[in-house]
Amino acid sequence: MLIQTPDSAQPSADPILDLLRVAKTIAVVGLSSNSRRPSHEVASYLQRVGYRIVPVNPNESEVLGEKAYARLEDIPFPIDIVDVFRRPEDVLTVADSAIKIGAKVLWLQQGITNAEAAAKAHAADLLVVQDACLFVEHKRRKIELGN
Repeated sequence: MLIQTPDSAQPSADPILDLLRVAKTIAVVGLSSNSRRPSHEVASYLQRVGYRIVPVNPNESEVLGEKAYARLEDIPFPIDIVDVFRRPEDVLTVADSAIKIGAKVLWLQQGITNAEAAAKAHAADLLVVQDACLFVEHKRRKIELGN
């Protein structure tokens, strides 16, 4: 896992725990309605523990009972975390969109890294997490989070 905290952030022993405590809305880029896909499993878990999940996938109209959007820019309300299930070469475009919509976090799922996208998001004062599973990181902190 690679973490880059915003320069403006207060020092923290566990920035992921801090994030999970305050975040409410997670846009899941690449979320599939196929329950066998990792994106579906992760989003379903996060929804069950109380986060609002916003599917971002031009090939879906609804996932997990939530309206799907083709692009981050189409979402008409604020997003805390942009959770990315896309190939590394597609991440720069997602990072640009995350910056544009004023997201607080760019989270690249396990196995996904993109140094250029991470640098761009970090320069825009986003918390950047690469190569980490949001599901796994939440479960590690479940006791501290109280759910």
